[in-house]
Amino acid sequence: MQAFIKEDKILVEQLICRTEVPVRFSEVDALGIIWHGHYVKFFEDGREAFGKQYGLGYLDVYKHKFATPLVNLNVDFKKTVRYGDSVIIETTFINSAAAKIIFLYKIFRVSDGELVTTGESTQVFINLEHELFITNPPFFEEWKRKYSLM
Repeated sequence: MQAFIKEDKILVEQLICRTEVPVRFSEVDALGIIWHGHYVKFFEDGREAFGKQYGLGYLDVYKHKFATPLVNLNVDFKKTVRYGDSVIIETTFINSAAAKIIFLYKIFRVSDGELVTTGESTQVFINLEHELFITNPPFFEEWKRKYSLM
């Protein structure tokens, strides 16, 4: 866990997951570089790995009768990645008092450690009737307590 400052707010206590993913042929364009839309899929790979590591996967949420749709997604492209490369997706949970899940992403090229992409996503809680929750569901508060985030 770490603390850092983003936009004049101190964001304390974050959990980080790193996962390696190979660049598949189906993910590159005619120039042999990853097509920009596939970076969103890499962020999804990062969220899934995070969920497995920390017990906050989609099925974990769903068993409590909730879903967490994306409401915001930002991607900043810095360098290219080619077919045959592998990337490390670093997914960082940003603790917030609000009823949302915020992740920051950093994608590094394995061959040279270069930072190639950064991003951020925000998800909210809805129940299975698609009603938005403006307070944290009890299971999420319990999860945050488990990791000393409250």
